[in-house]
Amino acid sequence: MTKFADLELDPRVLKAVEEAGYETPTPIQSGAIPFALAGRDVLGIAQTGTGKTASFTLPMITLLGKGRARARMPRSLVLAPTRELAAQVADNFEVYAKHTKLTMALLIGGVSFKDQDRLIDRGVDVLIATPGRLLDHFERGKLMLTGVQIMVIDEADRMLDMGFIPDIERIFKLTPFTRQTLFFSATMAPEITRITQEFLHNPERVEVARQATTSETIIQAVCVWKPSRKDRAAKEKRDLLRSLIASEGDKITNSIIFCNRKVDVDILAKSMKKHGLDAAPIHGDLDQSVRTRTLNGFRGGEIRFLIASDVAARGLDIPNVSHIFNFDVPIHSEDYVHRIGRTGRAGREGHAFMLCQPHEEKYLAAIEDLVKQDIPRISAPESRNPRSRPKKVAPKPKADAETTTHTPQNKAQTSPAEGETRKSAAKTQTKVPAKTPIESTTKPETITPEASVAEPVKISQRTSKKPARGSNRKDSGAVVGMGDHVPAFLQRGL
Repeated sequence: MTKFADLELDPRVLKAVEEAGYETPTPIQSGAIPFALAGRDVLGIAQTGTGKTASFTLPMITLLGKGRARARMPRSLVLAPTRELAAQVADNFEVYAKHTKLTMALLIGGVSFKDQDRLIDRGVDVLIATPGRLLDHFERGKLMLTGVQIMVIDEADRMLDMGFIPDIERIFKLTPFTRQTLFFSATMAPEITRITQEFLHNPERVEVARQATTSETIIQAVCVWKPSRKDRAAKEKRDLLRSLIASEGDKITNSIIFCNRKVDVDILAKSMKKHGLDAAPIHGDLDQSVRTRTLNGFRGGEIRFLIASDVAARGLDIPNVSHIFNFDVPIHSEDYVHRIGRTGRAGREGHAFMLCQPHEEKYLAAIEDLVKQDIPRISAPESRNPRSRPKKVAPKPKADAETTTHTPQNKAQTSPAEGETRKSAAKTQTKVPAKTPIESTTKPETITPEASVAEPVKISQRTSKKPARGSNRKDSGAVVGMGDHVPAFLQRGL
């Protein structure tokens, strides 16, 4: 069996690996490291949790052992799709390069430009960055990539498949043509492979496992369920998730729960906290300091349930994750492999559950076609299964003759005598309205051609007797509302 000592790594690197507790390289490490040390381009494909990060970190530290970094000109570049993955690569570098004098800088969003500029100005051997922040520094004139000797694309399929293609192409054009390029990913779709042919020069393809396979140490299950009503689906889905969590009981040491949308991440986290479960959200819209604090709390055991979007699905190495819950079926089938790859790492046993509604079964079928296996179905816990709940039917009220005779629907039940009495009462009410604009009880008179302003009282009876606004006049003979002026058409005879 191959050991790290057989891979011709720098003795200082071997010492750090030994201190970290590793003796035997994984298949992807033993296959990729020799080609990387030889200066060849490498396309590495392996399922998550197999040590891809060390596959490029260890040879990179060895190759950079000789030489010196210059200000603003890094000697190597590692691109990662997310801030969390970039930070994890930086942590690995610090562990394996602690006996060397190599310098490193981490360029990610949510961190002050000033602190990052200070590191770049001093010169770094290894620059680890996300594409967006890297280009921000370049456009500000703080960074030059003409000295890059080794370029690494981590999670290559994600970088190319999720909208990073223009940024990646631009960054490649800023680096020397003679650079060494390493691509590592868990999945590599055929169309993505065609794109890599533009960036890699006669690469060595190291594929230690069939693409898109899941670890055999992960116990998978899917719960296909149907909500009782469309407007209750969201609540019943959260109830079902808590039932699955309760059914696992103490088996769950900690768990990551994946949602497709950021808004669902926040809603689910609040709901779980409300029901007494220790949960915290993490997604791309949160401030970087909050995301870092949440991940540290999850790693340290302070947070039991991490509610995440796919920002946490790629590359995060948290060894003791016991359960993965897919609250939503991933739209992209490759994401399922990365999600459940957060558990069952390093030979440990893991559990992966998924909730699936009828409209998501097409995504489930695509996942099973990708991983080339049928995911076992399980039934929802009876206590929370929406389909097992009996429907509540409100009893119909009994008709009461004494209480319903006054309703319009029951006029036929009214006696003739009562009907005549009500009709007479209604006529009486219409003769004396509660409020009328003419308060005089005299019959309104008709205006004739002989009528003139000599009869102001009669005219005022046909208008409101309310005084004009702002007027204190009490003369009932004045035309109310006209003030001291009476229009001419009221004064001339017709």
